[in-house]
Amino acid sequence: MSIQEAYNTDQPEKYNVEHTSIEDYVEEDRASSIVNEFGHGKGSFLTAYFNIVCVVAGTGTLGLPHAFAQGGWLGILILLLAYFMSVYSGIVLIRCLYYKPGHRLHDFKEIGVAAFSWPGYIVSSCLHLLNLFGCPALYLVLAAGNMVTLLKGTAGELTHAYWTIIWGVFLLIPSLVLKTLREVTAIAAIGAVCTMIAVFIVLIQSPMNRLEDPGNSGVIWTGFPSSLATIAFSFGGNNTYPHVEHALKKPHQWKWALVAGLSTCTCLYFLTAVPAYWAFGKYALSPIYDSLPTGAGKTIAIIVMTIHVIFAIPIYTTSFSLEFEKFSRANEDRLGRVGAWCARAVIRTCTMVILVILAVFVPYFDDFMGLIGALANCGLVFLLPIGCYLRLTGVRNKPWYELAFCAFTLFLGIVGMVFGSIDSIKSLIFDFQSNRPTTA
Repeated sequence: MSIQEAYNTDQPEKYNVEHTSIEDYVEEDRASSIVNEFGHGKGSFLTAYFNIVCVVAGTGTLGLPHAFAQGGWLGILILLLAYFMSVYSGIVLIRCLYYKPGHRLHDFKEIGVAAFSWPGYIVSSCLHLLNLFGCPALYLVLAAGNMVTLLKGTAGELTHAYWTIIWGVFLLIPSLVLKTLREVTAIAAIGAVCTMIAVFIVLIQSPMNRLEDPGNSGVIWTGFPSSLATIAFSFGGNNTYPHVEHALKKPHQWKWALVAGLSTCTCLYFLTAVPAYWAFGKYALSPIYDSLPTGAGKTIAIIVMTIHVIFAIPIYTTSFSLEFEKFSRANEDRLGRVGAWCARAVIRTCTMVILVILAVFVPYFDDFMGLIGALANCGLVFLLPIGCYLRLTGVRNKPWYELAFCAFTLFLGIVGMVFGSIDSIKSLIFDFQSNRPTTA
């Protein structure tokens, strides 16, 4: 489907969302024996739950103590606000897919086209691609840096660039084998467990190694935008939600899977950020285990988080491939079984090559995270879903408190995107000019 065809098909007519939401469709479907008209998959509630936790929780958990170091204890309030805004954003994003009765949009970009035509397509595509490539590239940066740290001084010691390439080649295998997100449930569950192990280690070891003068602050207003950007990154994953929801056998469970998944992530965030910031204050690093003393705990945390990010990357690459394969019509009906697999292999190989290049040339985890959080995630989590939802379903049919919440979310999203990007770019420029080491 071309951009123009998508635009012509999805003109931004306004419908009352109370009568067109996914819950209504599913209630009708459950009351009959008709197969779901939108072609949903066979995934369970746990499929969606573990995918959300695996995509959202990992590197955000590692970066939040540093976010508190930038913004002070105000980070607690920002984190709570970001949680409620992310839950609301994830729910209305899926409602946007079903804004027109009898029709389901496919992904984030189609929502942008339907809501704001060409400008919406351009903005949503840029944010979407930046997130889909930026996040897994960031994960490759972390995985490669962890391998350098773990194998330093051994026969397996290699440079950051070499480990990035090795991981890229290794991850190409599941990208070629796994066709849809339904098949990655097992690795998503393992990734979620790995995050919990790392959180437990930080929770125990941080208070045990508290600095004499950590320099904790109540509010650091100058660091507020950067802190907000990192926290926004911590709740990223919206652009994979349409695919995760589509893989559900019972799509009415999406709302509860989202709430459960993001609630789990937020609990993990508090268990990491609060004790780590209390212990290390303004000296808290990102990833946070770099602040821990050398020993078994730190080594285990590095290992399990490496496993986590490696398992999360296929979720991003598969989401991108599904969209590009649909756009290029690389399907079995058109190309046959072998032809479709070959086309899929080419698309996913090119995707991995681009990820590796990004990870090699932008090897600074903390500032790279801040930039992706500011540019991509503030837009994808706080701005675009809310704007599209109001555009597609109308404003006058919403209660005043919901409109106030939407306005506040949009305001914070703009602050985080603009000022957070400026701060992150300045930090990256300093990193390259000073040739800062890529590992602690």
